[in-house]
Amino acid sequence: MPPNWLRERKRERIRQREFPAAWREIIERNVPFARHLSPADRGELERDVQVFLSEKHFEGAGGLKITDEIKVTIAAQACVLLLHRKTDNYPGLYSIIVYPHAYIARHTVQDMPGIITEGMQPRLGESWTRGAVVLSWDDVRSGAADIHDGHNVVFHEFAHQLDSQDGKMDGAPILSNHSMYATWARVLGTEYERLQHDTALGRQTLLDQYGATNPAEFFAVATEFFFEKPQQLREKLPQLYEELRRYYKQDPARILM
Repeated sequence: MPPNWLRERKRERIRQREFPAAWREIIERNVPFARHLSPADRGELERDVQVFLSEKHFEGAGGLKITDEIKVTIAAQACVLLLHRKTDNYPGLYSIIVYPHAYIARHTVQDMPGIITEGMQPRLGESWTRGAVVLSWDDVRSGAADIHDGHNVVFHEFAHQLDSQDGKMDGAPILSNHSMYATWARVLGTEYERLQHDTALGRQTLLDQYGATNPAEFFAVATEFFFEKPQQLREKLPQLYEELRRYYKQDPARILM
């Protein structure tokens, strides 16, 4: 990895390049969320996409051939999470592995102390603590196409990448100010426990009940809802919405009205 100053100088040169018209057409077609961004935010997104695509390696799996459409569609959604924030460009991520459809992966669960169950499980995506994100292209496209269904596999897996930048995937990403951690822990901890409780009782919940799995999954699921069902999240869980608004420095409930 080059020194920070050298890397930033290279990135600045990349940001100054003209954004390819074909890439802009892909974003317009495949990432409808971007249509709601202001011109300034759209320009910032395009510059971030250029840097992302210059630094990350894409690899097809299951016979999938990687195209510009695949790369730009994924990069644009991943870079939505970076808007307005002084943060690095997913520094621990080097490779995005893309399958054509949902894929089968080994799954390990500790049922109770000393008892571990292993099996195979279909997946739409996964995020490794260091190095890679794995995605199903079918689900990338369907998740991006409906910006109001609360499900977006790219937002979900790249929220995990943000979460793991401190070396731990625990639902507590690096916050911009140390004073924010206490409120973050209280609000997200309370809502996580509420989701666990309601899920255990079979109650209907606003957030996808997969978020009750652990704090990391709660943060990723909450991120999906923040960007895709922001009005409902702000109305029903205003404190959670406010914490995510402060973290992402965006207000999707306003732009998606």
